[in-house]
Amino acid sequence: MIRIAIANQKGGVGKTTTAINLATGLAATGLRVLLVDLDPQGNASTGLGVSQAERDRSSYDLLVGNCGLDDAVIETRVPKLSIVPATQDLSGAEIELIDYEERTHRLERVLSEASSARWDICLIDCPPSLGLLTINAMVAAQSLLVPLQCEFFALEGLSQLLQTVDRIRGRFNPGLSILGVALTMYDRRNRLTDQVADDVRACLGDLVFTTVIPRNVRLSEAPSHGMPALIYDFRCSGSEAYMRLARELIARLPAQEVAA
Repeated sequence: MIRIAIANQKGGVGKTTTAINLATGLAATGLRVLLVDLDPQGNASTGLGVSQAERDRSSYDLLVGNCGLDDAVIETRVPKLSIVPATQDLSGAEIELIDYEERTHRLERVLSEASSARWDICLIDCPPSLGLLTINAMVAAQSLLVPLQCEFFALEGLSQLLQTVDRIRGRFNPGLSILGVALTMYDRRNRLTDQVADDVRACLGDLVFTTVIPRNVRLSEAPSHGMPALIYDFRCSGSEAYMRLARELIARLPAQEVAA
């Protein structure tokens, strides 16, 4: 099972929106997808229509060893897309895990035992921080996808994230690669947006996906209806962009284990 962490310690960059719609787009191509919600806010779970009442078992239970993967998985209304939901219990997980052995490898141990006959690819939606939850995701993942908002401050956050990736490679997961950087919230009317996009491409080159995700009201509306934008309005510009991103990601998968 291919494992990809979707991470950026900066909040509000479209990380969870990317996780939800990219997972849906990959499922639409025929891949069997598992989405692990590792954010205590649980927005990916809510955005896929999983109510609080349905979250008997969650990613928190996986990390602390209360249950196995099969017990925590919920089938979503999207064909071929399953999810491990998140609850607010995750907020205290980083403190609890301090006393656990191999606390940085808890998620990796669970996902490495997952049956490849059930899922082809796993996406991990990380919280907006570089704490123990995100470290668990990076240790468990083979590659990293970074959503990057087209704003000046996002560039500073990207530098910090890349430093963290280097530390993770050195200490825990030498095979971790950067699959790509996805530019989000792109607004062609804003001259600064183009400047940031050009700077990122000049710095990271081919690591930046060709597809950019535009600012789109349908992407913002869809979670309130408990569904991905790709189902809420598959003709909107945001949905079309995420389908292109899904195809571009699939084209990169053979080289996923080559370190950036």
